[in-house]
Amino acid sequence: MGPERSAAGVAAVDRALAILGAIAASAEPLTLAELAARTGLYKSTILRLLGSLEGADYVARLNDGRYTLGAASAALGSAYSRLNPIVLHAEAVLERLVRDGSESASLHVRHGPETRLCLIRRDSAHPTLDRVREGDVLPLDRGAAGRVLLAFTGAPGQPYEQIRADGIAHSSGEREPGCAGMASPIFTVGGALAGAISLSGPRDRFTDEMRASWGPRLIAAAAEVSTALGGHAPARPA
Repeated sequence: MGPERSAAGVAAVDRALAILGAIAASAEPLTLAELAARTGLYKSTILRLLGSLEGADYVARLNDGRYTLGAASAALGSAYSRLNPIVLHAEAVLERLVRDGSESASLHVRHGPETRLCLIRRDSAHPTLDRVREGDVLPLDRGAAGRVLLAFTGAPGQPYEQIRADGIAHSSGEREPGCAGMASPIFTVGGALAGAISLSGPRDRFTDEMRASWGPRLIAAAAEVSTALGGHAPARPA
């Protein structure tokens, strides 16, 4: 009976997390039908789990019947930011980049086999087209930050070898046609990849001159965070 309960418990947790993930990934609160469509779960199962999630304040039911995240979810996010070293060290670096005139700066970490998560976002003072927000889950195979996260976790192929050699990735129009970006890796103790810092904005502002000017500064910013985490950036060709 113990293993059966354990297996059932794990399945229930997985389903509850799928519900939370669906709500968190949505730009708006979701109906029960929308939750069922996005999670693949039966409505009866979702309602049962929502009862527990609402009771713990991780989910809130609005007057119109839709569901959104509750206050306990916000508390978890705040605790993560407070306790996670990469957030503590990267936030000031991103703010400094933007203050010095960079394009919008973001911190991304790997989220799943095919996705990445934007942990921190600081919009530039320039008009911007890319609509990245903190908490957004984005594809891993598109965009400069995703390319970096793939390159430094062993993705094969010449483009990734070049990123590993240069310590920086560039993208143009991969996620959104009018946007471009560049990203550099952050490492922690033992040389493990911790995340990627990116600069992104309108494609027409990512000129050769801009890349030549801001590329080294971005690499240096990522290396600064790596050092604060007890890691180090990889050696690059002179």
